Amino acid sequence: MKNTTFFLLFILGAVLMLISNAVGAKEISVKVVNIDTSKPGFILVMLFTKKGFPKAHNEALVVQREKADASELSLSFFVEEEQYAIKVLHDENGDGKTSKNWTGIYPSEGLGFTNGAKLGWTGPPSFKDAYLELKETKDEVIIPIIYP
Repeated sequence: MKNTTFFLLFILGAVLMLISNAVGAKEISVKVVNIDTSKPGFILVMLFTKKGFPKAHNEALVVQREKADASELSLSFFVEEEQYAIKVLHDENGDGKTSKNWTGIYPSEGLGFTNGAKLGWTGPPSFKDAYLELKETKDEVIIPIIYP
């Protein structure tokens, strides 16, 4: 009975690997650097397609949340989309949103984006500035957080 169970689990694992490879899924390692551990809260790492990037957090395909207690953080995502972008937010107040400073325009919390995209005078970067191609993505994507 144990051999049969082991064999079935092995076959199931192999089938799942084939399915994920068939649809082009790829595991992406994301390393968030420059985390200011003197600030409270959490690091939110959000995987987006063009839809919703970068403001509509509820439209992110995946959101990972980790305590902001180390200067670097490594996570993994399984990505199937040909083009994707990642937003990193140091969510100091834990509300899940990008808080603004006294102007109501500029962020008061640290942010980072794929492809080195940065905030500009006109607001957050566009998907065009931040996207990566899945087929060209190396083993690790490094995203530094930039604080105001």
